Amino acid sequence: MLIIRSAYNRAGRSRWEAGTAAGMPGWVKVMAVRATDERCAREIMETVPRVMRFIRREMRAQGSLFLSVPQLRTLVHLDRHPGTDLTSVADHLGVTAATASAVVNRLVHQGLVHREAHPLKRRHVVLSLTRSGSHRLRRAREAAYAHVRNLLADRSGSELKKIWEGLALLGNVMKGALLREHR
Repeated sequence: MLIIRSAYNRAGRSRWEAGTAAGMPGWVKVMAVRATDERCAREIMETVPRVMRFIRREMRAQGSLFLSVPQLRTLVHLDRHPGTDLTSVADHLGVTAATASAVVNRLVHQGLVHREAHPLKRRHVVLSLTRSGSHRLRRAREAAYAHVRNLLADRSGSELKKIWEGLALLGNVMKGALLREHR
């Protein structure tokens, strides 16, 4: 159980520190903190952007040289959804279709994305990664995975298990929400 303890420093101001129940000295106030949906939501909203910034930075630094973050995100989306259209890319990036089209054009010119006319819809295109695009994305991912592995190398087995279980649970919660949203 996580315990939050409060003590008064020399200036008489209260300070809060997290600790475990074992070995807690005579603090002025001690209260047990229970997980709530609000605390979990706040922690997710604080932690996930930090994790994503770290991953994006590593992927860009380790093999995605000369790719912008939107270009890298487009490659990831096309890897997960081969044969998708421009509207899907725009939705994924959170930009207009015109902006997504410009991103895709640059990737096509670099030989990383293949674009072809949709067989049934005259004004639509079908997008997929080229062999070169898949290779470049794979190199960037492998380098980022290695860096994250190195970052986690000093963690104990029990800490790694907690991280893995928490991420798996969060992933399932989010997957369920997305499925409900698309019904």
